[in-house]
Amino acid sequence: MKTIFEHIEHVKGKPHHIRKRVAFGAATIGTAVIALAWLAGSLGTGAFALKPSSFADNTEGEMTPIVSESSDSKGLVGVAAVIQSAPTQTPARIEIVDSAKSELSTKKAEQTIIPF
Repeated sequence: MKTIFEHIEHVKGKPHHIRKRVAFGAATIGTAVIALAWLAGSLGTGAFALKPSSFADNTEGEMTPIVSESSDSKGLVGVAAVIQSAPTQTPARIEIVDSAKSELSTKKAEQTIIPF
């Protein structure tokens, strides 16, 4: 039985199209082994299992806004619109207010020429 090093030396002596076929074959077999190991692990842990639930079960039939647990106020804008529009059933609206002047807006756009 040949060792792996003897096999590699034998393949080095073959023409280019044979070496290419051996390389792609080895890569395909390696990929298949890794994919099968991943699939077996995922199926064994139940990562693909469907859990019986519905949207109504999760929300319990209520309109509950989801509030971000982070300390920034960016996520609260949408929640404020939902809370404001929920009791009166009017459509929600978002108003964007520019609170800081950008340096880019005061500069005049310059044309960039890229030589080829």
